[in-house]
Amino acid sequence: MNKEELLVLVGDGEFAEIAYEYFTYDSPYRVVAFAAEKEYLVKETLYGLPVIPFEEIEQRYPSDQYKVFVAINSTKLNRPRTRLYNEVKNKEYEVVSYISSKAFVWRNVKIGENTFIFENNVLQHHVEVGNNVIMWSGNHIGHRSVIKDNSFITSHVVIGGRCEVGESSFLGINSTINDMIKIGKDCFISSGAVVNKNTKEGYIYSGNPAKSMAITSYRYYEIEVDRIISWKK
Repeated sequence: MNKEELLVLVGDGEFAEIAYEYFTYDSPYRVVAFAAEKEYLVKETLYGLPVIPFEEIEQRYPSDQYKVFVAINSTKLNRPRTRLYNEVKNKEYEVVSYISSKAFVWRNVKIGENTFIFENNVLQHHVEVGNNVIMWSGNHIGHRSVIKDNSFITSHVVIGGRCEVGESSFLGINSTINDMIKIGKDCFISSGAVVNKNTKEGYIYSGNPAKSMAITSYRYYEIEVDRIISWKK
């Protein structure tokens, strides 16, 4: 008999509740607790389990006995989730991923850690998915496409073959990325957008065909960057 895998979920919001359901009923892991940073801690229990301060996770649930999944949404272009993912890695936890039993994942697909893949996703031949990626339900990821770290793919997104989705990007519902397109780092692709040309780093794109807006994603989300982002439509 295999040893039971014990899991702490970092987060106590809606996505953490969803993650609890999926890990509990469709994975080998048993969720034993939730953790949230002290300044955001608003509840003591969730699903009958303790919600502890994240700052105490090592004392309460040591890394040699428990694994972690960071269940935080896409707020601020995934920055809070990415920061907490890096923190649990620095604390030497093993960070797990979830892949729905109802997803289609071809045999040579590569998937990183702290990645959550919902039902009805299709990942074709030689797709690569990085670390800390969320893929909501019903997406199509074409052959040899690469989804880089810290990205968030919503639902019913179509990504053609040999595409690249840059780090920390967000792809809205029903957006379409044509074959062999590169989405720049930190891009926000609006719902329903059809992207038929490579996108520039740090911009918001909408429409069919998709065009960049005259505001960067950094400015929109009030994210500080250490370089100047030029604008060219």
